[in-house]
Amino acid sequence: MSITKEKKSNLIDKFKINEKDTGSADIQVAILSEKIKTLTEHLKQHNKDYISRRGLLSMVGKRRNLLSYIKKKSESRYSDLIKSLGLRR
Repeated sequence: MSITKEKKSNLIDKFKINEKDTGSADIQVAILSEKIKTLTEHLKQHNKDYISRRGLLSMVGKRRNLLSYIKKKSESRYSDLIKSLGLRR
């Protein structure tokens, strides 16, 4: 249910703000979104996996908090991130 190292490094390269950036809020949101997608697909197959569902809900909450932080800091950065990830917000 986790993402591969290649996928994670691609997300870091795509969403980094400066050259040495590896853990900004934008990158964290992108990685969480990818994990949420894979976990959602897992839960479609295994609908009684309640432990994974609880993990999914905590990831969604963490992503929501990070997105509200980004929105508070910079509205343009927030809207660009939402468009590039294809999130409804």
